[in-house]
Amino acid sequence: MRVDKYLWCVRYFKTRSQATQACKKGHVSVNGDKVKPSRDIYPTDEIRVRKNQIDYKIEVLDLPKSRVGAKLTNIYRVDKTPKEEFKAQEALKYSQDYYRKKGTGRPTKKDRRDIEEYLDKPNDIQNEDKN
Repeated sequence: MRVDKYLWCVRYFKTRSQATQACKKGHVSVNGDKVKPSRDIYPTDEIRVRKNQIDYKIEVLDLPKSRVGAKLTNIYRVDKTPKEEFKAQEALKYSQDYYRKKGTGRPTKKDRRDIEEYLDKPNDIQNEDKN
C-alpha cells in the first residue's frame, strides 16, 4: 500500500491529497528515509510524520483495505509518539494566546506602540550593561 494512502486510511490526514502534499514536502519518512507518496509500506515499518509541529512516530501493524473508522485505527498502527511532543504543543498554544484573543482583528495604534516599546526595552538594558 502507498504511504500516502495508508496515512489517509488511518486518519492522520483528512484527505489523501493532504497526505500526498506532506510526502512531497518531506514531512514523512519511512524507516528514517524521506519518501515520495508512491512508496510502498509493509507491516513493521516505522513512519515518522511531521504535522502541526508534532513529530508523530507510527509503527505499521497491518494494512487496511480502505479508510477505517477512528475507533479501528489501533488495529493497523501503534502510535509511539512521545508525550513531550504534545506538551510542547500545549505550551506553544498558550504562548500564542497570551496577548490577543483570536479573531479580534488587527492591533490598534496603542497596541502597536506598546509592542514596539516592549521590543525596544531589551536593547536599552543591553546598552546600559555595556557602559
